[in-house]
Amino acid sequence: MDLDILNMFLIAGGTLIIPILAFVTSFFLWPAALIRIYYWYWRRALGMQVKYVTCENYTFCYTSRGRPGPKPSILMLHGFSAHKDMWLAITKFLPKNLHVICVDMPGHEGTTRSAIDDYTFSGQAKRIHQFVESINLNKKPFHLVGTSMGGCVAGVYASLYPSEISSLTLICPAGLQYPKDSKFLKHLNEIKESGDDTQILLIPSTADEMEQMLKLCSFVRFKIPQQVLQGLLEVRIPHNDFYRKVFLDLVEEKSRYSLQDSMHKITAPTQIIWGRQDQVLDVSGAEVLANAIPGSQVEILENCGHSVVMERPRKSAKLIADFLSSLQSTENNKKHD
Repeated sequence: MDLDILNMFLIAGGTLIIPILAFVTSFFLWPAALIRIYYWYWRRALGMQVKYVTCENYTFCYTSRGRPGPKPSILMLHGFSAHKDMWLAITKFLPKNLHVICVDMPGHEGTTRSAIDDYTFSGQAKRIHQFVESINLNKKPFHLVGTSMGGCVAGVYASLYPSEISSLTLICPAGLQYPKDSKFLKHLNEIKESGDDTQILLIPSTADEMEQMLKLCSFVRFKIPQQVLQGLLEVRIPHNDFYRKVFLDLVEEKSRYSLQDSMHKITAPTQIIWGRQDQVLDVSGAEVLANAIPGSQVEILENCGHSVVMERPRKSAKLIADFLSSLQSTENNKKHD
């Protein structure tokens, strides 16, 4: 009897210790794989399905939750060198009855990468329009959300295809002439003067550079284990040449101020969200947009940096949901008048 009990405990202990050992081994030996598993788990937990659509030999990868309904669908455009899963933190707090789509931007993650593609802001906006048409998202106007690079693309998109956009949320978007230079823009000016584009702060190649990039992008100081930093770096390094090409396309003269050139053509109700302590793109850009887009709503988040989506996901989701609700209420009131 005692031997049977001992065997039961050994079997139970073995059952538990195997996944624990697997986790510890993965953490130290394959941190990049662990990060992919993390995103896979959260997609499943939030009901986000990975999908692909191909148009003219170009494939877009995206995630979606829900179906089109009476409320506008939401399309989310991520920032430079990120991917669709960066929106999981916000999707978690959005109402479940909203139809949400997050797409990998051109050349990023699961979307086609082409050496001859145009990665300027306007070039990406046209590619996103191709995606929108491919999934018939523009059958009715939708709400467009973009952050950083994706924010500029979203703004340019709204100016190019105004009839497709019901409303717009721009989160610390690129593509403006900021009244005040940020730490990163000063860094860019130094690169321009030196002619050395190999040390771009947003394209790290070592764990130390990765840590510095995270500090630049975030006001909140996350305590990130060295192994996780290494995992994040391992995921990025194979794509660094591509990121450099995209970055140089974005900052070339004809592209750098694309949102500045387009903002006066934006007619959709617009929400602007910015972190007060943004060191990448200065918060002074919010006033530039507010002055150019009539009736736009500005939300400045205190103690928040450039990574608004990651630093303040619950607050960001609430702001977006409240903005959409207010627009819906206004529309309903007009119908009853």
